[in-house]
Amino acid sequence: MTTIGLARSWLYVPGHRPELVAKALAGPADAVVVDLEDSVPPAQKQRARDTAVETCGARPEAVWVRVNGAGTDWSDDDASALTGSGVAGLRVPKAEDPAAVAALAERTGLPLHLLIESARGLREAFDLAECHPLVAGVSPGETDLAADLRIRDRRELSWARARIVAANRAVGLPSPIASVWTDLSDRTGLAEDSTAMRDAGFFGRSVIHPGQIDPVHHAFTPDRDEVERARALLDALDVAGDSAAWVDDRGRFVDPAVVAGARWVTELADALDDSPHDHDEPAGARPGRSNS
Repeated sequence: MTTIGLARSWLYVPGHRPELVAKALAGPADAVVVDLEDSVPPAQKQRARDTAVETCGARPEAVWVRVNGAGTDWSDDDASALTGSGVAGLRVPKAEDPAAVAALAERTGLPLHLLIESARGLREAFDLAECHPLVAGVSPGETDLAADLRIRDRRELSWARARIVAANRAVGLPSPIASVWTDLSDRTGLAEDSTAMRDAGFFGRSVIHPGQIDPVHHAFTPDRDEVERARALLDALDVAGDSAAWVDDRGRFVDPAVVAGARWVTELADALDDSPHDHDEPAGARPGRSNS
């Protein structure tokens, strides 16, 4: 499951480590992102490209590739290697220029997931989201974005996150993917922050270690009670007929917006094999420092 808007976990793996890529593809992550950028030393860039192409040959639907940003020494070679490769899509870091993004889409013919990592990119978020039909989503890269904005506490990025959520939804794109949680020791913080990001309009999260997958899946999977309430509401809709708004038998006011939310919950649950989790504390969670 590698579709933006359905995949809950997006596991980054350094492309020059083919053994780790193979392990990731065999693991529980909904999507795997083979990284050609930050985690790959310059001398290993070609090896990383080769791994990405070879891997996608076996499971093209499972592999996204984070390329190097426009204007770097490696971006042109990345585009050449991946054009026609059959990967599911490209993650494009430091997206700032809608024209450059559109040119990359035309050149590769691949879906693009854009990462906003600068003040300029944040300013252009709405134009980036609609600059080409192959743009599949726009999400924050919060470590770089916070540094460029000189924000010390990432909780203060809430306004920037809201802008990115709005940029996606304004043009009918899925909810954006939440950025990486960098404190690998703090699973409790990861779980709490993922729930908060879900409630703020995000769906799914990038992860950098397999141990982060379970708390992220837990946060972004509708719980059993939520799904049952949504199904009951839709059943009530069948009884109520074409009424624009009504109060159901539980005393809830229901209008078309409420119905749309219920449909989204049930469709998501069905897409996740209709196996929602209860939102108890994720297995293995432990107290720690928040790093949001």
